[in-house]
Amino acid sequence: MSGSWFETVAEAQRRACKRLPKSVYGALLAGSERGATLQDNVDAFSELGFTPLTAGQPAIRDLGTHVMGQDVALPVLISPTGVQAVHPEGEVAVARAAAARGTVMGLSSFASKPVEDVVAANPNTFFQIYWSGTREQIVERLRRAQAAGCVGLIVTLDWSFATARDWGSPRIPERITFKEALRFAPQALARPGWLADVVRSRWIPDLTVPNMAAPGDPAPTFFEVYREWMTTPPPTWADIAWLRGLWDGPFMVKGITRIDEARRALDSGASAISVSNHGGNNLDTTPATIRLLPAIADAVGDQIDVLLDGGVRRGSDVVKALALGARAVMVGRAYLWGLAANGQAGVENVLDVLRSGIDSTLMGLGRSAIDELSPQDVLMPTGFLRAPKALADKDS
Repeated sequence: MSGSWFETVAEAQRRACKRLPKSVYGALLAGSERGATLQDNVDAFSELGFTPLTAGQPAIRDLGTHVMGQDVALPVLISPTGVQAVHPEGEVAVARAAAARGTVMGLSSFASKPVEDVVAANPNTFFQIYWSGTREQIVERLRRAQAAGCVGLIVTLDWSFATARDWGSPRIPERITFKEALRFAPQALARPGWLADVVRSRWIPDLTVPNMAAPGDPAPTFFEVYREWMTTPPPTWADIAWLRGLWDGPFMVKGITRIDEARRALDSGASAISVSNHGGNNLDTTPATIRLLPAIADAVGDQIDVLLDGGVRRGSDVVKALALGARAVMVGRAYLWGLAANGQAGVENVLDVLRSGIDSTLMGLGRSAIDELSPQDVLMPTGFLRAPKALADKDS
């Protein structure tokens, strides 16, 4: 087997750490404040167990499913992440990998590659958007995504600008000037493999976000659009319903952690929700999403596609989420580590690792398809679940 191949997501992370400049890798770790939610997202999966069969397992397992109007070969979707400046091909490489493995590409509106290029690499692309700017600007961004051929929309609500980290945040320049290049040079020289990619591809790893540009204008920087987002009044559920009315196709609300808000998303016309805490980047000490999933899935899972993101590192994690009510999961850091480790092939590698883990877990449980999974397949300790009491709905 090729020396570039890795057998676990943990190994992809180790290779990404060794290959990327320190500040770039630090940006991938993320997490707010103490990182309690970031850690709980991962650790909570280990608290759940299985009771495997030892004979009579099915010889063939079906990993395919139907989610948000799309048939996918495995229940793992690419979660949108902004500015993938860990590899010269960025989101295009990720899109190709997702297409090669038969799944959906989620593209951030803060991506480093144009939506047109990403859709060309994977026609099953969902465009992600924040409530940022004026309604006219939002409409223009949606029109561009529709014209490019995006088949779904993800509106992300789960970030309240909680960016402080107890372990510090890496210094990230707004633009790569000569002065900033000199400042960054020692880090780049310490990672010759990454630097060779930069030189060979003539790639300047800046933080411009072309999908937020107004027609005819140059691409703004991440920090320019971040400031726009921070100064835009947060949306109401009436705003989400208005946004839904602009999109004729699958529509996901990402960032649900409460039953009452899952119902509000349903009432707003969403066809899917993602139980998400923004990978631990929202309010710290929010419980792990797998702890919140069962109550939300029980409440609305028969009316809307329920997905989960946060902490998925193994195929067995995916199976646990599906057994507890998710239609599919979304992954973020896992594929970014694969991208950093080995480009498109690294992302395919991560998806293959997850596929293999899903398949072997299904075999061990005696299930021939993911649709056969149920809560009875999971051993759950007392006190594992977190189901915050739904607050009374307020006028939006």
